[in-house]
Amino acid sequence: MRRIRKFDSGPELIVRRLTHRLGFRYRLYRSDLPGTPDLAFVNLRKAIFVNGCFWHQHGGCGLARLPKTRLEYWIPKLARTRERDLASFLALGELGWQVLVIWECETEQLVSLTEKIDCFLRGDPMRGT
Repeated sequence: MRRIRKFDSGPELIVRRLTHRLGFRYRLYRSDLPGTPDLAFVNLRKAIFVNGCFWHQHGGCGLARLPKTRLEYWIPKLARTRERDLASFLALGELGWQVLVIWECETEQLVSLTEKIDCFLRGDPMRGT
């Protein structure tokens, strides 16, 4: 677990490059916001979290499978992560922020990911977020 990066992970760098290419500027890891979003767009009051499928247990994703050993350790640990995520998202919502979660597996489809980020940041409800 020592090799797991908390900051600047591969999927996160992909999202940052795409967002920058779309012309949006952001702040990284705003610790004054609940959950410390990976990207914070202060003027837009929008935040993006780039979640690893395993660590945040992305439903229906093959990368989110449970380990085969030490389930008494892993199940509560991963459940706490999901609870913490939900609490952070609700707290941001109460502060008037909108939240987008991008999953690690979504960073493989660059075209759809670019459209998803663009729609979220431009506030285009017709093309969906």
